Parts: sequence; C-alpha cells; structure tokens
Amino acid sequence: QVQVVESGGGLVQAGGSLRLSCTASGLTFNNSNMGWFRQRQGNEREGVSCIHWDCARIYRDSVKGRFIISRDNAKNTMYLQMNSLMPEDTAMYYCAAVGGPWSACSPSFVDYWGQGTQVTVSS
Repeated sequence: QVQVVESGGGLVQAGGSLRLSCTASGLTFNNSNMGWFRQRQGNEREGVSCIHWDCARIYRDSVKGRFIISRDNAKNTMYLQMNSLMPEDTAMYYCAAVGGPWSACSPSFVDYWGQGTQVTVSS
C-alpha cells in the first residue's frame, strides 16, 4: 500500500521561508518521479515543482528562483524549500508520486496523493 505523507506547513510572514517534507512508502522511491502541487482557494490544483528520479527538476514560472525541490532517495523523502514567500503562495500543498510525463508536472498524471499541508503567508 502506497503512503505519501507531507509535513512542514504553517503560517509565515511575507518574505519568510518554509521547508516542506514528503515521505513515501510502498513504492520504489528511487525510481519514482515526485512532485509538489498546490490548490489555492477557489482555484484548481496546479503543479508547483516536479523532480525526476535522477534529480532533473522543473518549476512553474511563478516560483522559479524562490523554491527549490530536492530529494534524498536513501530516506525516501522529498523536500520543497520555499523562500521569499508571498501571500499568493498561500495554499494547501500536496506531495505526489507522478506516473505520467513527469516534466508536465500536471495533476492529471499523479498516481498517488498525500493528504496535504497548509501553507499560509500573511502580508
């Protein structure tokens, strides 16, 4: 049974930083493409950043230069370092195992979802 669990969300002021973590079990993590997605209130879920099993990365334009995705295959864990946070980054953030074309970083290609962790950025 595949389990994906996020942690690290919270409340932060604009300009601050947060680090999200995601641990996956029940899958071959070092051969799995992974990603971070978010859903802002009233919006559809969107891809934030995805990482290939060989550590190639892709980011949505609005987070480039501010967010860094990484993974530690020895720990079955993926991270999202979020810097220079802005109020528009406020959302529920989800970790996911991506089964389809990973570089699309699309919710349509997600095989397994975590339950999400809330990130709130105050102005």
